[in-house]
Amino acid sequence: MDDLTDAVAPLLASIGLDLVDLEVTAGIVRVTVDRAGGVDLDALASANKAVSAALDQLDPIPGRYTLEVSSPGVERRLRTPDHFARAVGETVTVRTHPGTTETRRLQGTLTAADDAGLVLDTEAGPVRVGYDQVERARTVFEWGGKPAPGKGAKPNRGKGTQKTERVTTP
Repeated sequence: MDDLTDAVAPLLASIGLDLVDLEVTAGIVRVTVDRAGGVDLDALASANKAVSAALDQLDPIPGRYTLEVSSPGVERRLRTPDHFARAVGETVTVRTHPGTTETRRLQGTLTAADDAGLVLDTEAGPVRVGYDQVERARTVFEWGGKPAPGKGAKPNRGKGTQKTERVTTP
């Protein structure tokens, strides 16, 4: 797997893409790429062409396999220290292995990530979690922004009714 990563990463870098993840499972090679500002279909097509040519030479899986090249998406899985480091500042949800932390499901802003673990700023305060404690983690896309000050939802004055006043002039 390291040989495959070592072969694919420079190819992608030469076309301006970062290798985010490479996963080989039964009959599937999944390559996830990204770059500052995101990737478009043309970038994915270029990545597919470059990786496909490399795989033809390396032949990492005997027999037939499917190549999948994609972007990480807005809600993406976090598996490696590098994934967590790239997500610092984002909202993240983490599920830990049973018995490794006081709370199994955590959500908050990822404030730090190093080689050993991550720090998540939750409603209860900052929580340090080691990577060996993480069962599953992903970024969370928050739909819409927070309302601007004074622009929050207006109270409903009844069941779908509006209060109106009639003004008459003499």
